[in-house]
Amino acid sequence: MEKPPTTTHIAFVGDYIPRRCGIATFTASICEAIAEEFPKIKCIVGSVNDREGGYDYPSRVRFEFEEKEIDSYRRAAEFLNINNVEVLSVQHEFGIYGGRAGRHLLELLRGVRMPVVTTLHTVLKDPSRDQRDVMAELDALSNRFIVMADRAPFAGNGVWDFGRQN
Repeated sequence: MEKPPTTTHIAFVGDYIPRRCGIATFTASICEAIAEEFPKIKCIVGSVNDREGGYDYPSRVRFEFEEKEIDSYRRAAEFLNINNVEVLSVQHEFGIYGGRAGRHLLELLRGVRMPVVTTLHTVLKDPSRDQRDVMAELDALSNRFIVMADRAPFAGNGVWDFGRQN
């Protein structure tokens, strides 16, 4: 017999509907699928706003943060901690988060006190130095990765290689 999950509170971070992009659709789909499969788990969303005033989000979106405002990432981390979120699911793609190569996301991740599962929607073949640096820190701050690509940069023995020079 399969043991029921003990997690009761999951947060998803990324773009979210009604924003019109693939990541928004994916975040909504994965969040709703988990909420439907495990109705006792509270699923909430933190959505990134790329425009002033944000969007008319559904009630699942419990907090918003501004793409280019680093302090809003810090406040998002505080919100997650205060609300006893047990697992954070991050949707990552370059271009969603503010700062050089999306560096603002790292500020949020440094501030949370729960395990982080990061979904990589794109793995760049030739990342810039800034992108490699962000990926290296994302690697350090994430407990697990889900990779939405046929190929991923493995250095061998299950170790990730996000373009670091050996």
